[in-house]
Amino acid sequence: MKININELMTRSGVQFGTSGVRGLVKDMTDEVCWIYVSAFLQYLRDNKQINKGSKIGIAGDLRPSTLRIMTAVADACIEQEYIPVNYGSIPSPAIALFGIAQKIPTVMITGSHIPDNRNGIKFNTAFGEILKADEEGIREQQVEVLQNNFSEEGSFKQQKQLPEINYDADKHYIQRFTDFLSTDCLQGKKIGLYEHSSVSRDCFKTILEKLGATVTSLGRSDIFISVDTEAIRPEDVVLAKQWTEQYNFDCIISTDGDGDRPLISDENGNWLRGDIAGVLCAHYLGVENIVTPVSSNSVVEKCNYFKQIIRTKIGSPFVIEAMQQLSKNKEEGVVGYEANGGFLQQQPITQNNKTLLPLPTRDAVIVPIAVLLLANQQQMKISELLNTLPQRYTFSDKLKDFPTALSQKILATMVQGNLEANLTQINTYFGNMGNAVSIDTTDGIRITFNSDEIIHIRASGNAPELRCYTEAKSVKRAEDMNKQCVEIMKKWLVD
Repeated sequence: MKININELMTRSGVQFGTSGVRGLVKDMTDEVCWIYVSAFLQYLRDNKQINKGSKIGIAGDLRPSTLRIMTAVADACIEQEYIPVNYGSIPSPAIALFGIAQKIPTVMITGSHIPDNRNGIKFNTAFGEILKADEEGIREQQVEVLQNNFSEEGSFKQQKQLPEINYDADKHYIQRFTDFLSTDCLQGKKIGLYEHSSVSRDCFKTILEKLGATVTSLGRSDIFISVDTEAIRPEDVVLAKQWTEQYNFDCIISTDGDGDRPLISDENGNWLRGDIAGVLCAHYLGVENIVTPVSSNSVVEKCNYFKQIIRTKIGSPFVIEAMQQLSKNKEEGVVGYEANGGFLQQQPITQNNKTLLPLPTRDAVIVPIAVLLLANQQQMKISELLNTLPQRYTFSDKLKDFPTALSQKILATMVQGNLEANLTQINTYFGNMGNAVSIDTTDGIRITFNSDEIIHIRASGNAPELRCYTEAKSVKRAEDMNKQCVEIMKKWLVD
């Protein structure tokens, strides 16, 4: 029986998001995962990106459901006459980097920062993560499914096994940073590594120690913890303060579940916003051209560090496409970062006769290291380094279980007429925050008020969530605005 991928999306509830598919674990049956991966491989074959017998790299995060899904991926590879290689539990950027180096497609099983009742499959070609054109090609595929392979519930009738773990991708990822940075560049630094359930916790510790830092492991968990670097949990705010007071760290470092979004604190245990860390990282690396989504802090424009700044829709595929275009235009020093802190690098970067290999997918490791080194370079603490930037502060939060269709319907009502009518409509919702003067609909609705304050509302691309981003001249004002905005959004859900 042939299964159409567009039909499968509707039937299973497992949907395309950023560079892959995500859904509830109960919906991501062996059969559904097998079909999606088979469609990915068929698409690559149709576009002559792989030949029969090619290797396909597989890795995953630490969610309870990940090994089962990795097994389904491996079986799909075998059925399609490819060779699955199990690279184990490693970060998303690690498997993508190794795939680029080896010129092989890779598949990462991860739900990133979202709770462990959900999971996902992230697809990478031999050139990096899939883009929107690739997604469209995969969705057009029809996959032949042998019904005697699966039960009515969608599980394998016969137990399958993953190949033994190959550790080459993990070693290659670590070497990317140790080849570029001096082995003593973090000498004397006391770093707390908040490990929780991040798949990057072991390799990140190895990298930091190889660079000379003294690393203290904190908060390691065998139970999956959903750490979202754009909406930091209150308990993680408290923990960072407590740990800093107890150990006198220079900073605390962490990542989300699959290790592609960083967290770094200052010496007082205050977490940096991801887009501020991205600006500092790019500044340390000495690049000129920045690509970042429309949701990122406007400090990137106001700091005057960079020659060119391109704003995109939210999502790494859009950032990557814009970076590729800049590279085609012969621009040099092209990097990108997202509001979540994930850093993307389109071209090699050379410093002190050492080269940092390109990694055109979100990475967490380079960001906190670059922030620390920039502070060292300027003989400052991280908090002092932050004070050298224009004082613009952002805050973000989200409403979970907010239907995507409802989000889209509500936001559409704000931009139905001409600009004047739209501003009037928006002021009926947010008039107590000021007078709206401009609207950016690149992704969701980003509203600028006459006070130069900003509210940005959008539906998440990979979960039923409505996100709110705010920007103001003080931390308290950005936070207060966000709380007011979330309360307004809650009323939308009730109404």
